[in-house]
Amino acid sequence: MLDLHHIFAVQKRALFFLLALCALGWGFTSYQTIFAGIAIGAFFGTYNFWILVRRMDKFDRSISEGKKIGSLGTMLRFGSGVAAVAIAISLPNYFHLISTVIGLMIPYVFLFIERFVSHVRNH
Repeated sequence: MLDLHHIFAVQKRALFFLLALCALGWGFTSYQTIFAGIAIGAFFGTYNFWILVRRMDKFDRSISEGKKIGSLGTMLRFGSGVAAVAIAISLPNYFHLISTVIGLMIPYVFLFIERFVSHVRNH
């Protein structure tokens, strides 16, 4: 699971960079709602990835100890995605809905890019 923790550390660095870009875009362009939507979506998406990392650690411990295997937190991650979209729907003057959904997917794009770069480096 050390590899998964490394991936999460890379995800956090990428999230901070993305949030800085969103703050600049929000402050210096006329697309404040779009950048705010991407930021909140990326935040919730990274939160979902953190839940997954934490649950995978618990899953591995359960397997190694021979205990009952719990869930991987699918409903909790689904609920946080719904919460991000609910925020965007309830505050349309501040958050753009489509960019919030795109922001929810950004951590998975970062994951794909990081795995691709890692694969190219190792082969």
